[in-house]
Amino acid sequence: MTNNDIFKKLRVALMLRDDQIVEILELVDFRISKSELGAFFRDEKHPNYMECGDQVLRNFLNGLVIHLRGTKENPKNPNDILAKHKAQIPKKESTKERTEFKAAAKDAEKGRADQKPAKSVSTAKKPFKNNNSKATPKVQIVEKVKFNNGKNKKTK
Repeated sequence: MTNNDIFKKLRVALMLRDDQIVEILELVDFRISKSELGAFFRDEKHPNYMECGDQVLRNFLNGLVIHLRGTKENPKNPNDILAKHKAQIPKKESTKERTEFKAAAKDAEKGRADQKPAKSVSTAKKPFKNNNSKATPKVQIVEKVKFNNGKNKKTK
């Protein structure tokens, strides 16, 4: 597993954005730009792909320890930090709350388990009726095809 793979997995697992990673690296006095950071996450075939070096990964891990645990003078709870990261992720606007579907009985008496359904209601299904009688009849495709059996007959 390469350093880039480790870096990518840490980023996804901790739900970190690029600007948060830059801040974490600044905790250990390691400065990197967002564009340099983005080069680590590109596809290997991309022309601007850059291999993540040992120094970058080492500084990121050291900065991550300080970011999550804090220092001796100012300790932090890592679970609180991770909860903040999760809360900062924007929710998609297209995702709507699902309303729970509850089927209603067609007949009020039919839905009751303590009584039998009313006898006036017919339970037999009606046969399917096609209401599309005004439409033009379908022409089968086979009728349109001419078969020449491989011969080109020209009439004059």
